[in-house]
Amino acid sequence: MSSVKSSLKNYFGFDAFRPGQEKVVNALLAGRSSAAIFPTGSGKSLCYQLAALHLPNLTLVVSPLLALISDQLESMEASGIPAARIDSTLNHKEMNQIRDEVRSGKIKVLMVSVERFKNESFRRFLSGIKVSMLVVDEAHCISEWGHNFRPDYLKLPEYKLQFNISQVLLLTATATPKVIEDMCKKFDIAKDDVAITGFYRENLHLSVIPAEESKKKDVLAKLLLNERNDSVIVYVTLQKTAEEVAAYLREKEIVAAAYHAGMNNIDREAIQNGFMNGHIPVIVATIAFGMGIDKPDIRHVVHYDLPKSIESYSQEIGRAGRDGQVSKCSLLGNLDGLNVLENFVYGDTPELSGIKALLGDIQKADNRWEVQSLKLSGETNIRMLPLKTLLVYLEMEGIIKPLFSYFSTYRFKNVLDNDAIIAKFSGERANFIKAIFEHSQKARTWTTIDFDAIMAAFPTDRQRIVAALDYFNEQGFIYLEAKQMIEVFEVLQSNFDVDVLASTIHQKFAIREEAEVKRINDMVEFFGSADCLSKTLSTYFGEDTSWEKCGTCSVCKNGAAKLQKTIKLPELKPEDVKAHLSAFNQAVKDRDFSPVVLTRFLCGIHTPVFSKIKASSIKGYGVLEHHRFREVLQMIN
Repeated sequence: MSSVKSSLKNYFGFDAFRPGQEKVVNALLAGRSSAAIFPTGSGKSLCYQLAALHLPNLTLVVSPLLALISDQLESMEASGIPAARIDSTLNHKEMNQIRDEVRSGKIKVLMVSVERFKNESFRRFLSGIKVSMLVVDEAHCISEWGHNFRPDYLKLPEYKLQFNISQVLLLTATATPKVIEDMCKKFDIAKDDVAITGFYRENLHLSVIPAEESKKKDVLAKLLLNERNDSVIVYVTLQKTAEEVAAYLREKEIVAAAYHAGMNNIDREAIQNGFMNGHIPVIVATIAFGMGIDKPDIRHVVHYDLPKSIESYSQEIGRAGRDGQVSKCSLLGNLDGLNVLENFVYGDTPELSGIKALLGDIQKADNRWEVQSLKLSGETNIRMLPLKTLLVYLEMEGIIKPLFSYFSTYRFKNVLDNDAIIAKFSGERANFIKAIFEHSQKARTWTTIDFDAIMAAFPTDRQRIVAALDYFNEQGFIYLEAKQMIEVFEVLQSNFDVDVLASTIHQKFAIREEAEVKRINDMVEFFGSADCLSKTLSTYFGEDTSWEKCGTCSVCKNGAAKLQKTIKLPELKPEDVKAHLSAFNQAVKDRDFSPVVLTRFLCGIHTPVFSKIKASSIKGYGVLEHHRFREVLQMIN
């Protein structure tokens, strides 16, 4: 262990471990899998980075966001740890260099997104590499009971087996006891190898400040006026709110900038850099900002709108005070935005008719069912994330089994001309490459690969053609583009009863919908609690504290906050709903839409069919966005 302590000092500059870290590193270096459940900013990343230096082969890190990957990569580069990432931002020369360095053992840590496993070329590359450890960042995403469930994460245990990876490390800051048990079960991690440190951080002072919606901007400005030079993140739900609030703060002579996913990458990066170096003290952001942000001196995190859940709240306030200094976490609370959070949930639940259409599609397939997700989403009117979840449910029901994914369209631009590429080979290989070029469709700049024509003219298969194109791309002979991902499933059962199975699957989504709405209600109850906020938050995450009151939160100081609706909405009447739907009915008079689709139209909840009919341009779209989904649906029914 002395060599590990030396690495801790030499690479990270620490003389001792933080709580929980040594237990995790010891387990990994003893050849066992582990899980680190530490609060945000408590050093989860160090566990895998330190272990990777002492493991014989590659450490593969899977992360849900490019921002997280970028931040951790910068951190490793600063510490002198040989690390790299593979993603769509790399050109063929960079990709080729990284692959060579991984093969030679020069790179110890490789970071990828979970979607990278769908790439044929990446899977082929990975199958030739020895991997010591798979690290799953934001591991709560693997649990259906987690607050940020991602269906692609469910496939990670399968990838672990497929690529013969013996060890796993799961990392998360926000997991309830139920989620921890679920994710560890999926990877067979022993209870003794799970390290959970306390969620309570005494330097974070939590406050709930009741505020009328019409006065929130003013309350926020007064809150920040005495903190002009402090680093502050203000979280909002909607992009337009970020712009409006940032503009208002600037009017009050507070230096602030908006940050959200609707901005271009150059502006976002400039604003993030401005915040990190202190030139922009206040960022007004959607949750697009913060993942991977490691700024130790954030003095204040303000929730201008209600967060999505207690888990989201915990993760977001965890970005404050990482240097251990006292930092404030304030929520400007009312119940006016409750419907917005609920409507996000209702927009993700597929209709029974869409599930039936998908199941009918499977029954019509032979042994193999090929899926182009975007097209299927449009045909079934199911959003992309619930569509992925639906496919995973069907795997769990033993209906389908994923085989592989491939890009249906490949095209290339020549760097070397075709004859020069062919001349580099001889015999059968040269004839094979000649067949690729002769039987593809050449336009002015791009050549599109015609797999059927090539295979009809030359005895080969699709995999060999793709491998050749990948090789040419790696060598810089061509510039290759791949588009339209197709997922291929084996149909294990096709004699099922569509109505019965559709109802079973729909019920699963209904249970998830109910759980998500309960999560929102639990959060509202938490913010209105008469008990110490810090104690209640710790208890939610399974921490058994020996104390009852922190003495610093708003409940300990001033008692419970009373959150209420502050905007009075007009009474909803059937004749008004009919009037709001008249333009929609005129625009789509040849089609019959369900009450759920009509409700989504009035509440401004996007659904795939709305792209086809350009619903957002039809009068009445989103006119009832401030009303609760179930209330509108009941009125339409």
